[in-house]
Amino acid sequence: MKKIVFLFPILALVSCYNAEHNCKDFKNGKFKFEFEVNGVKKTTIFERKDSIEIETFEGKTDTSTIRWVSDCEYVLQKKHPKNMAEEKAISMKILTTSKDSYTFEFGMVGSEEKQHGKVFKIE
Repeated sequence: MKKIVFLFPILALVSCYNAEHNCKDFKNGKFKFEFEVNGVKKTTIFERKDSIEIETFEGKTDTSTIRWVSDCEYVLQKKHPKNMAEEKAISMKILTTSKDSYTFEFGMVGSEEKQHGKVFKIE
């Protein structure tokens, strides 16, 4: 019984925790996303201005449109897709935010498969 009484306040505190969501802070700006492919670290830089995102990856620049579904969710669509895979829209959802970064999940629209990442605001 003593263990239950001791655990109750801890469970109450943990259940009240809400992840920070200041998604509006990330609708505009310049960002960096780092990820790993076959053990090699890759970096993409992108700039977002409301409904447009311009991405630079490995010296190539591409533009996408953004349709905001809510303050923390949007759909990304390449403006000039080069193949069938690039024609598919990507669903993005900001999960948590901090002062200069956010964690997110993303996947092709209509797909159950999701991946996660962390983006850093650089300007």
